[in-house]
Amino acid sequence: MRLIKKLSGILTVFSIFTSLSACTANPINNSYSVKEIKIGVTLYKQDDAFISTITKNIEDIAKEKESNSKYKITIDVVDAKGSSSNQSNQVDKFVSQNYDIICVNLVDRTAASMIIDKAKLANIPIVFFNREPVEEDMQRWNKLYYVGAQAEQSGEMQANIIVNAYKKDISSIDKNGDGKIQYVMIEGEPGHQDSSIRTEYCIKTITQNGIELEKLADDTANWQSAQASTKMTQWIKEFGDKIEVVFSNNDDMALGAINAINNANIIGNKPLVVGIDGIPKALEAVKNGSMIGTIINDSKAQAKAIFDISYTLATHGNMNSIEGLEKGKYIRTSHTEVTSDNVDLYLENK
Repeated sequence: MRLIKKLSGILTVFSIFTSLSACTANPINNSYSVKEIKIGVTLYKQDDAFISTITKNIEDIAKEKESNSKYKITIDVVDAKGSSSNQSNQVDKFVSQNYDIICVNLVDRTAASMIIDKAKLANIPIVFFNREPVEEDMQRWNKLYYVGAQAEQSGEMQANIIVNAYKKDISSIDKNGDGKIQYVMIEGEPGHQDSSIRTEYCIKTITQNGIELEKLADDTANWQSAQASTKMTQWIKEFGDKIEVVFSNNDDMALGAINAINNANIIGNKPLVVGIDGIPKALEAVKNGSMIGTIINDSKAQAKAIFDISYTLATHGNMNSIEGLEKGKYIRTSHTEVTSDNVDLYLENK
């Protein structure tokens, strides 16, 4: 009898242990097998329309990926508000909280070394985006990556919009009939690689097409609409309707220029305005005719590249599987020209 009770007790204990083991292994209750991926994102300025679009796309891509994987994915986006000191502190926070990946939209692209050293010491890879560190800094470590756009292409395409309009109807641009285009150039932030490249290739492409240019003025507006509006207001007072084309390194500044033009109540002979980025407000401006065109800077493709690199690194995946990765660390996305001829297509998908 004692033996039977003893065996019964042993069987009961074994049954409980087996049940607990089964519960743990049950895929319905998989909380023990879920790993969290933490991705920290620090932005130079969150109120930059294009940058905020990239981060929104990253968050959307992460949510979709999370629903189809065994990982919980946390995207922590913080705003450096144009301060390198803020950005340095934000990176410290990501390091101290053991984030898997740090994505950095640099405040100052020439001062990346301190951030790189912090991440390297903690062995946390960095994905830089939109603001490319200098080549010397990118070679400091083998866990540094950069995602951006083909800046030369955007400048060339911006020029093509004006070249094509000029060839189609010279009088629509050369309004004073002097055989050349009088223009102003609104440039982005000094030191930003895309700003200088967009300016250079835009002007170079137009002159290579045999069109003579006369620069009336150029100045920086730091990617900001309000600053561009102020600059444009000054130029209108100085040059009046002599300005035939306004080239802008991005759409926010182009929209600021349009605001100044509208406030000046210029009747007829309004300058043609062309931007870059393809943000929704710019597409609407192309549709209503206040902009002759813009260049879509593919924020979705850049967001996908940033996320793909981050996810692959965090899950120890094969980096060679990442589409478009050049030299083991660079991805540069392409652009698309938008004018009144095709803007409806992109407005539908904005």
